[in-house]
Amino acid sequence: MITGTQTRAARVLLGIDQREATFGPVPATIQRMESCDGVVRGNVDSQMKLIDTLGASDIELIGAGASSGGGRRGRGVRLK
Repeated sequence: MITGTQTRAARVLLGIDQREATFGPVPATIQRMESCDGVVRGNVDSQMKLIDTLGASDIELIGAGASSGGGRRGRGVRLK
């Protein structure tokens, strides 16, 4: 799934302020997700909506064991 740090990083890559976050879940849900340490817990539907919306916005989520290039491994986000 997605972490709070990935949620924040994706929003920043898109240049969207937390209050302007109208993509995916409502701003209050985005704020709650971003405040999580580690993997976001809670409503799976909201998480999937966010992940789908980020994918449609050209954000690629990098999984825990995936390579992000340059031999680096670990969670992250990048523009497609």
